[in-house]
Amino acid sequence: MNNALIDTSDRELSTTRVFDAPRELVWEVWTNPKHIALWWGPNGFTNTIYSMDVRPGGVWDYMMHGPDGVDYPNIVSYLEVKKFEKLVYDHGDKQNPKMFHVTVTFESIGEKTQLTMRMVFPTKAARDEVVEKYGALEGQNQTLNKLEIYLHKIKE
Repeated sequence: MNNALIDTSDRELSTTRVFDAPRELVWEVWTNPKHIALWWGPNGFTNTIYSMDVRPGGVWDYMMHGPDGVDYPNIVSYLEVKKFEKLVYDHGDKQNPKMFHVTVTFESIGEKTQLTMRMVFPTKAARDEVVEKYGALEGQNQTLNKLEIYLHKIKE
């Protein structure tokens, strides 16, 4: 059995951000449908959450509504859930439920939280397509900016 690590760097997107909020709060707004519906997605997007069952084997089924009026169906299938620490899931839609694999970690740094989100795509071409066609890097940054604003608002 080969235990060598597979290098996925040419087919992944990863970002790390430190939020001025405790880890439990960041986890709560990431895993509670009442919260995530209010901040998830790039600028101008809104969400309809149909269901969100954050447990291994659970599913988050939601629709992102683009500012251009286009609806984007999404399915998240949770593989690993370690409360306050880590989420591992496949992300896609009903036709292709495994478009990419995601690991989100939540690390306490005093009263702050370091969040790392790593998305791994099946191929470099698949990663490049979402970056070039859908602006995934900017969308990821905008989503985390919205999370930061939301956390600041609810902490007040």
